[in-house]
Amino acid sequence: MIIAATGHRPDKLGGHSEGVRRRLRSLAIDYLQAEQPDAVISGMARGWDQAIAEAAIELHLPFIAAVPFEGQAKRWPPESQAHYARLLGQAASIEIVSEFPGARAMQQRNEWMVDRGGKMCALWDGSMGGTFNCIRYAKKVGRPIDNLWPRWANDLRDLLSS
Repeated sequence: MIIAATGHRPDKLGGHSEGVRRRLRSLAIDYLQAEQPDAVISGMARGWDQAIAEAAIELHLPFIAAVPFEGQAKRWPPESQAHYARLLGQAASIEIVSEFPGARAMQQRNEWMVDRGGKMCALWDGSMGGTFNCIRYAKKVGRPIDNLWPRWANDLRDLLSS
């Protein structure tokens, strides 16, 4: 089975700190170890998407980088661009979904991932936005969805209180 991941970016996940990134990666590793997929699909955005890719690498699972458009990371800080390039370099394959940048490309990427995944692993807080749109499409086509938000909310609460 292939698991496709959708989830929030750092602004909705507690920020860009190393502690948050470590907790995201740990959550992704725990989930993938329990599910034991054959492969993983990541949309490669900062936050949950990259945490899933990092977990797949650590667990020696092939991952497909579903890139919405060429230059996805062009406006990111240099260190984020470098990390993105390192992840792409370790992907089993890179699929560039659209020729044109923008919100439409992001949704095309979401649909591409859902259509190729046997199950969705979401990190979604219930808010509107790209993750919501991906979840809505997954529900429309009957894809099973595991939303790890309740566990993440506990992890984040623990992290912020320590």
